[in-house]
Amino acid sequence: MFSFIHAADIHLDSPLNRLDLYEGAPVEAMRSATRRAFENLVRLALDEQVDFVLISGDLYDGDWRDYNTGLYFLSQVGRLQEASIPVYIVAGNHDAASRITKTLRLPDHVHLFPAHGPETYKLPKLDAAIHGQSFPTPAVKQDLSLNYPLPLSGWFNIGMLHTCLTGREGHAPYAPCTVEGLTNKGYDYWALGHVHKRESVREAPWIVFSGNIQGRHIRENGPKGCLLVRVDERGRATTAFKPLDVIRWEEVVADGDHAETGHDVVAGISHNLEGLLDLVTGFPLVIRVVVRGLSRGVDALATDPERWKNEIRAAALEIGAGRIWIEKVKLTPETSSERTGSWGAGGPVAEILSLLDEIQSDPDQLLEIGRTLQEIVTRLPRELKEGEERIDADDPGWMTGLLDQVRPMLLQRLLGEGERT
Repeated sequence: MFSFIHAADIHLDSPLNRLDLYEGAPVEAMRSATRRAFENLVRLALDEQVDFVLISGDLYDGDWRDYNTGLYFLSQVGRLQEASIPVYIVAGNHDAASRITKTLRLPDHVHLFPAHGPETYKLPKLDAAIHGQSFPTPAVKQDLSLNYPLPLSGWFNIGMLHTCLTGREGHAPYAPCTVEGLTNKGYDYWALGHVHKRESVREAPWIVFSGNIQGRHIRENGPKGCLLVRVDERGRATTAFKPLDVIRWEEVVADGDHAETGHDVVAGISHNLEGLLDLVTGFPLVIRVVVRGLSRGVDALATDPERWKNEIRAAALEIGAGRIWIEKVKLTPETSSERTGSWGAGGPVAEILSLLDEIQSDPDQLLEIGRTLQEIVTRLPRELKEGEERIDADDPGWMTGLLDQVRPMLLQRLLGEGERT
């Protein structure tokens, strides 16, 4: 019987760009979060007295600014060396992009799989074999698993692979492979990396993404960590998720359908935030609030967004005592034909609503409006033209979402309604 840790996508010292643009962001805590999470991983390995640790790619985050990142890594794995716990690593796309890591000599108990082809490390005392290959370049488009060796008969065989695994959206299509192909290889456990969302793709054999150990933005929300794997005397493996993150990203969706005022919406958000605090203790939460629904309360937020975003932030400060930071408040208000029809069927307001409906259902009109905005967009700061929240006037879907947000605001101004107190 033996045990090991399966981790991936450490992204040590990931820069977490643009944090300083957000008022009140815990910048220093967030920039050190990947290090603190890695320290938790090392501590877990020592506490559990595991037999070895696997890191399935993207230990680093590309080129280092200096040698401190590598020296920090060596200081941490030195603790594992004292406990005779070896570490096995395959380089991922971000590791392959790092020039400095290629010249840093690793200690004897840290084993980096070669990039020229797959290799096998045998652990005779455990009857275990670990197979793997590192990325030779940042963008590997072929299926590396095809050349992995046959399993060692009678041993517990582990395959380490940094891969998109066919069908995983939102990730660069690197080292694509299929579930069937991995299954047919005959290994007992596939320790995968690259996809940052934890997923047990299959259990017989185990084909598992451990996910990254620390969320770095809102798309990497929820608990993050590694898998503790135990193998019994019959070669049967069980997995247990172990959280390692020190700052957690979460999305709170507020249903404002029955909110009469903006204060009602804020009260609902506050209730959700209190629930999150009850579930997570001891470290900060980074929250994106999404407000949805059809009511006068939601309309009030859309009419005066700056005021209500700050009301929500103030509520978070009161509830969390500094442990909650609101990263963003996103308004996705709705309208209905029943409601807008009562505001003057056949009148000017109804004509405007009809025009908005027509534009939103016509991609050509959306693109035409987008083209008129391009001159303005080109003059915007870089941070407004890149990343998840970029202004994308060439995308009809983005334009539709923008009009969804404009609609209730426009109605309130036209009708002279809305909460003004």
